[in-house]
Amino acid sequence: MKVGMISLGCDKNRVDSERMLFALKSAGYTITDNGEEAEVMIINTCAFIESAKKEAIETIFETASMKARNLKKLLVTGCFAQRYPDVEFPEVDRFVSIAEEERIAEIVAEETGIPFATCGGQGRVLTTPAHYAYLKIADGCNNRCSYCAIPAIRGRYKSEPKEKLVEEAKALRADGVQELILVAQDTTAYGMDLYKKPALCELLRALLPIGFWKIRLLYAYPERITDELIAMLRDEEGLAKYIDMPLQHIDGDILKRMRRPASEEKIRSLLAKIRKEVPDCTVRSTFIVGFPSESEEQFLKLNAFIGEGACRFAGFFCFSPEEGTEAEQMKPRVGKSVSARRRTTIEKTQSAVTVEAQKAFIGRELEVLYEGIDFDKQTFVGRTEYNAPDVDTNVYFTADFAPQVGSVYRVKITAADFHLYGEAHQ
Repeated sequence: MKVGMISLGCDKNRVDSERMLFALKSAGYTITDNGEEAEVMIINTCAFIESAKKEAIETIFETASMKARNLKKLLVTGCFAQRYPDVEFPEVDRFVSIAEEERIAEIVAEETGIPFATCGGQGRVLTTPAHYAYLKIADGCNNRCSYCAIPAIRGRYKSEPKEKLVEEAKALRADGVQELILVAQDTTAYGMDLYKKPALCELLRALLPIGFWKIRLLYAYPERITDELIAMLRDEEGLAKYIDMPLQHIDGDILKRMRRPASEEKIRSLLAKIRKEVPDCTVRSTFIVGFPSESEEQFLKLNAFIGEGACRFAGFFCFSPEEGTEAEQMKPRVGKSVSARRRTTIEKTQSAVTVEAQKAFIGRELEVLYEGIDFDKQTFVGRTEYNAPDVDTNVYFTADFAPQVGSVYRVKITAADFHLYGEAHQ
């Protein structure tokens, strides 16, 4: 029985998909990435915002069309299945809740009538390139941001035990993973439920000796970034000088309506502290434009904040009214065309900031994790510790030797725009 999977949404979802693929493979199913061959297709969905729901629905319809050929069963898992379990989709044979994902092999057997081999143990089938992987340290969220449906979908915050994460990380390193990327809905809340205290720094200290090139930290909430964590970013060679922290806005009134505990003063103070203690540190963030009641003046304040160089990289989203959230009922709404205009404006502002920040690397020699050849540019491409995969910029470089994918090289940076350019040395 050949089983295929489509994973949508965030990297936390990706880890769930990799665990399901391992369960299916160890149960004796054949995993295929060719949709034309698959007899069973599983779509692991996202439903965080309107665009994610639209993508999930379109993918379901597109995949269901394969039933006219080889496909026999279509299963839908993830946040969309959890959020809309009773939705009418005759094309879907079964919606699988998040809690049921751990028994995905049994569910496939139930749907197809074909028994599976006894499976045991836990693991993952990596869907990233072999040199980096994500480590999901927790699921769910206790934050009650007024615009976010994740707590209703995923439930309360649940940390993975430190010992389990260390063993998983050791297995990934043994398989050749160079870069370990920690993810959760809120990585800085790690351990509060299990150990009754923040335990992220303790976890990092347990992971660092494993020997990754770099450990990268994503989704750290600003109000829980401690002096201890900043000191680790400064002092630990194995910890990437990079932190992703969702700020969402800078105007105090908008932050209050979002139910974000950080004030403008606290955000600015935190950024100043990070710049002082870890001058090279990349700060990446996300922001929402067009939040209900956001005036033009409040948007311009946010745009000016971005223009000051608050973040080396940032992503911007138009407000999406999610059913069941407090913000869904907030008035007055900002028109979609106004929100779209604001997003375009602020993205241009951020692009100029990013280009200027990149120029600071000219003349420096940086470690670059080599990832492959860009055939359009006819050059090698990789990333530094200052760039996360998929969302940030790249380093394009030449070399008078044949680099090996997943290896780290010293690259002298000679030019910069949105990306960096240089020459590698062995």
